[in-house]
Amino acid sequence: MNKISRIKITGFRRLDKIDLAVKPFMTLIGINGVGKTSFLDALTLLSASASGDLQETLSQFGGIASLQTRDKNYGFSFLVNMNVPGYDPIEYSLNVTPQGTAYSISRETLSQHRSGYEKPFMHIDSTNTNICYFETGRGPIHPTWEHNHQETSLSQVPKMFQQPEELRRILATTTQYHTLDIGLNAPVKLPQQMKPAVLPGANGGDLVSYLYYLRESDHNRFEAITDSLRAAFPDFEELNFPPVAAGMLTMTWKDRNFNKPLYMHELSEGTLRFLWLVSLLQSPNLSTITMIDEPEVSMHPEQLSLLADLMRETSGRTQLIIATHSERLIRFLRPEEVVVMDVDETGCAVAAWADTLDLEKWLGEYSMDEVWRMGQLKGQ
Repeated sequence: MNKISRIKITGFRRLDKIDLAVKPFMTLIGINGVGKTSFLDALTLLSASASGDLQETLSQFGGIASLQTRDKNYGFSFLVNMNVPGYDPIEYSLNVTPQGTAYSISRETLSQHRSGYEKPFMHIDSTNTNICYFETGRGPIHPTWEHNHQETSLSQVPKMFQQPEELRRILATTTQYHTLDIGLNAPVKLPQQMKPAVLPGANGGDLVSYLYYLRESDHNRFEAITDSLRAAFPDFEELNFPPVAAGMLTMTWKDRNFNKPLYMHELSEGTLRFLWLVSLLQSPNLSTITMIDEPEVSMHPEQLSLLADLMRETSGRTQLIIATHSERLIRFLRPEEVVVMDVDETGCAVAAWADTLDLEKWLGEYSMDEVWRMGQLKGQ
């Protein structure tokens, strides 16, 4: 599976100069306000750049003025590398700069160095409105079709070679999940349609549909989810899916202490969030990059231990990026799975992999969370 191996972020909120290796499982830790969520949002913008949703996503984030590093007005830029087995990485770079109250895509390239050639091969080479891309059989050409200059060339050029197409797909399908809403009328608590669903939904709106479909189509994976629930909740017995109307299902939770099952709206916050997270992480249909913000909310430490193991297993099927400020979660993580984020003397973010911080003498006597509390991770 092709994977992103590096990301460089410049001028985006607190992330003024971040250059970081990307691993299959990375957990960003640090106190509030050091740029963890901004790192996820930068990847969300990169995803929008590949899927043709840049303008809308920028608007949702409040426009370019609210995204630039404070007191700077040169816009922001992203660069990502994707490993290609047997070849040099493919590199995508994007510069977005202010233009009045709007923005322009001032520079965009998709390139790959080749052995024996001094210059990289350019799949895309665009500057402002001067758009150039490589088309098989025709070489570098300019668009003969209407090009939307508010969206990237990456999202608009016709089909490219296999590897650049794979990079486009990886970025376009990157998915970010926030803390699950469990309010009174939250979608996760309501009856849901009986339909084929391959994910539980960002807000849990397909959780019942997904688990029912999984039980019928992939019973082994459904059993893996219920096994995780039994490990976390010793009194849990089974999930059932009674119909409530034509084509509509609800879900019940059988507890050995009660004769009658519990319905979704009767489950605790922590139980609902654990159920949703386990279901998400067990999905065989996760995107190539999956981001989860603050998965520790409402979780007991024993549940976090189970989640850490499941996240580790899941990272074999998706590049998993977690943002947290919970010392309880990092207790169960390894240094090579943790990125420590802090701010420097200018107020801008800095980031480093924990296994580069010379922690061996500390981890010989203390757990990761204890090293964190003592300040040796330099992220608090």
